[in-house]
Amino acid sequence: MLKGKQSWVFGNRPVIEASATAVGPFEANGQLAADFDILHEDLWLGKDSYEKAHTLLLEEAVTTAIKKSGSTSDEMQFLLAGDLINQITPSSFAARTLGIPYFGLFGACSTSMEGLALGSFIINNDGAKKLVTGASSHNAAVEKQFRYPTEYGGQKPPTSQWTVTGAGAAVLSNSKNKTGKLVTTSATIGKVIDLGLADPFNMGGAMSPAAADTIIAHFKDLELDPCYYDLIVTGDLGRVGQETTYELLRKYGIPLERERFQDCGLLIYSDDQPVMSGGSGAGCSATVLYGHLLKQMQKGVFKKILVVATGALLSPLSFQQKETIPCIAHAVSIEISD
Repeated sequence: MLKGKQSWVFGNRPVIEASATAVGPFEANGQLAADFDILHEDLWLGKDSYEKAHTLLLEEAVTTAIKKSGSTSDEMQFLLAGDLINQITPSSFAARTLGIPYFGLFGACSTSMEGLALGSFIINNDGAKKLVTGASSHNAAVEKQFRYPTEYGGQKPPTSQWTVTGAGAAVLSNSKNKTGKLVTTSATIGKVIDLGLADPFNMGGAMSPAAADTIIAHFKDLELDPCYYDLIVTGDLGRVGQETTYELLRKYGIPLERERFQDCGLLIYSDDQPVMSGGSGAGCSATVLYGHLLKQMQKGVFKKILVVATGALLSPLSFQQKETIPCIAHAVSIEISD
């Protein structure tokens, strides 16, 4: 099970039975809109606060994923979910409505792969037969907490990123019928890396060393060649962070091919959308993976992918106290089972 220093190999190959996504209006106008399940026309989602809208996004993604899997909520033994808001209240309030035994997770924007890694660990070791995992974010709710309310119209530098309004969820099972199914095969748990960056408008630059560290550890622990995967996709590094990570990997002897190294924050929006350096947020990798990339795998575009979700572990308080930004990245490999 444990391979190397910080990786798990899932010998029982947990099956991703189904996945689903719910997104906001900006994402509904992006280049991946056709791959999302639920598209909303405004940020409020019919609620009287952005935080309540945020909660609804996760509820919709989870219930839709469960329905698509042919299961019911009663069959889900655990829910693993998290977000960016203080005390992950949107996820906890969604869990209150869903009524599924709940693990609340916080890995900032790395939460999607933290949940998929832990969920796969539980399934692989017979801790559950079925569970659901997901992550979410809401642009207006997150901006209000970490920076300024969007109504202020504050100007942002080119290095900043656009927080995704969206949620993605997946149902995992211990199904014995794996042929042709999407399965998780391994996970590498990241270390907290902090190289002293303190600019909250350059998250990609802050997170890139953590992404590189986890990718390097993954290939070292599993003794794999970088060409093993059809695609390595980071969570939300954006243009600045992806380029920095690419150069760091080359420096440490992992020369990835450009076309095999992508970023969810650069995939989700169209080129004409004003998102500065790209997308971010816990919902970024969750919606792109559970909405777009898994469908690409089902179509045969990719057979083996490594998803490396990155997270900046700061808080409004730590920023006010002039702390630097500790970051982390978690990686999960997904394959089409033979």
